[in-house]
Amino acid sequence: MSVGAGLVFAVLLLSGVAQAQAAPPASTPTDAAVIDDLVAGSRILADFGVLDGFGHVSARAPGNPDHFLMSRSLAPALVTAADIMEFDRDGNAVDARGRAVFLERFIHAEIYKARPDVTAVVHAHSPGVIPFTVSRLPLRPVYHNAAFLGAGAPVWDIRKDFGETDMLVRSPAIGQSLARALGDKSVVLMRGHGDVTVGPSVKVAVFRAYYTDVNARLQSQAAALGGEVTYLTPDEAARADATNLAVLDRVWSLWRLCVAPSPAK
Repeated sequence: MSVGAGLVFAVLLLSGVAQAQAAPPASTPTDAAVIDDLVAGSRILADFGVLDGFGHVSARAPGNPDHFLMSRSLAPALVTAADIMEFDRDGNAVDARGRAVFLERFIHAEIYKARPDVTAVVHAHSPGVIPFTVSRLPLRPVYHNAAFLGAGAPVWDIRKDFGETDMLVRSPAIGQSLARALGDKSVVLMRGHGDVTVGPSVKVAVFRAYYTDVNARLQSQAAALGGEVTYLTPDEAARADATNLAVLDRVWSLWRLCVAPSPAK
């Protein structure tokens, strides 16, 4: 090889290395699996009526625990993998590209900051839950699938810290207040608004969002019958919750079959 040809080869080689270094990292199978769960979870909860045109599901980013993944502003039933965006720890879109984002993304950002154990968050406006956000009757577990409620479901009132508002978590400060109310629990109710459920995976957060609403409806029915309602004891709730988590994949697999995802856009 001549000196000139060698120089050309070296330049091309270095150029290729530079381009390879500059290229964004390819998504991993873990990323793809989490995105798939986000799409499925959004559609499952929409199918169950827990989410309608509003509400959202998020997950901590597998490759960067300070970031999280969530759909662009879109009705949950319409979410596809192409709609999932990455957000930084403050709720800023990493690559917005003109896409609209959820106003209440600060719910997710501030809970992830406050709870290192949380890997997924669901915010819903569950119809069955709303009465428990505006009454004095605490939401408590009446059956085993909602055993996680045995640890408590505090009610957060935005008016307490922020006065008269439009009821939306539209800033980091409001998100921080909500995260404090959640504390170490799995569920926090939002007065006149809805609820937030969290978990160590999308599957668990979705499971809790669904059964929070189901339990609320059943508890309302039991209370309407009159007389004293028998709730799960703390020990029963803890035992049942552990069993539910151990067999969660059974119900998740069934739910996935019932929701046909549409092709990515």
